[in-house]
Amino acid sequence: VDKLERASGFPQLASRVILYAFFTAGIVCTVVGNFLVVLAIAYYKQLQSPTNSFVMSLAVADFLVGLVVMPYSMVRTVEGCWLFGALFCRVHSSLDVMLCTASIFHLSCIAFDRYYAVCNPLVYHLKMSQGRVAFLIVVCWAVPLLISFGPIMLGLHKAGVDMVPMPPEDACVFLVNRVYAVMASLVAFYLPMGIMLAAYWKIYKAAKRQAMQISAMESQFSAGVGKDSSKKQRHRNAMRRERKAAKTLGIIMGVFLLFWLPFFTVNIVDPFIDYSTAVEVWEFFLWLGYVNSSLNPFLYGFFNRSFRRAFMMIMGCRICLKCCSSVEINIMSGSSFAFQKSQRSKINSQPKCLGFL
Repeated sequence: VDKLERASGFPQLASRVILYAFFTAGIVCTVVGNFLVVLAIAYYKQLQSPTNSFVMSLAVADFLVGLVVMPYSMVRTVEGCWLFGALFCRVHSSLDVMLCTASIFHLSCIAFDRYYAVCNPLVYHLKMSQGRVAFLIVVCWAVPLLISFGPIMLGLHKAGVDMVPMPPEDACVFLVNRVYAVMASLVAFYLPMGIMLAAYWKIYKAAKRQAMQISAMESQFSAGVGKDSSKKQRHRNAMRRERKAAKTLGIIMGVFLLFWLPFFTVNIVDPFIDYSTAVEVWEFFLWLGYVNSSLNPFLYGFFNRSFRRAFMMIMGCRICLKCCSSVEINIMSGSSFAFQKSQRSKINSQPKCLGFL
């Protein structure tokens, strides 16, 4: 009997260790990656722009998801039960809803910001003033706070839920009634998704229209003299970078839809099918959504040259102190994603490493 127990217990222990290692790696990537984004924008003035204000606030939300939400979800997923008490279960659920919703709201604000930058550049500074950017960031945090802590801590999210059998007390299952499921999903996901899709569709049409204009301009310049070639090249390079920036945020938007759409679809459907969705499906879709918070800093670092250089300078600060002063960081323009040469600024002094780097 002892041999059988040991034989059956070892695979379970090994699988739990593997799961803990896998989830821990994801949590570390989420925390470190988003911390680098916050540090880069806070430390380098060249990266401080209206767009990057949203990016920084987004990174804070994703950083908190990795720091205060994912570790406890990891223990619940691996152990199959909740070990932290009923009160903290409600607090954890509230933080989960709030921070994930805040992350989604920030992505919609970034899309809104890019819409004005690309489609209405002449009124961009008027529409995206410092006061308006600050107001939108406050909204990105206040609305998720209202739809999470209030209803969940008061138990309104599960009022009228009649599930048989009810889950055990140590399970920390986030059950919601039909009204909360529909309303919260609409506010937290489907409304921001609609804003993002509309904004990126407008950006795509504007980029396509501008590309046609550039093509017509090149046809006119083709018969001209060499003095027009530099102007033509500047227009071509500017539009190429503009389209690349729109494509980059489009990829970020696509990743967001890929990882969050399954969860919010099940979240709405489950109350109408008597909560018959398997726990394993819930956990899988939830962690799929968490992955979005892990990928955002890598997407920025991979596609954005400004962030990529800032990350390299931060991570290699001790090694590259002598050469840091010669490295340039391109400004992410407030009115355009084009990295204009006129907005390029050299770092005049060596960046001081923080104590923990």
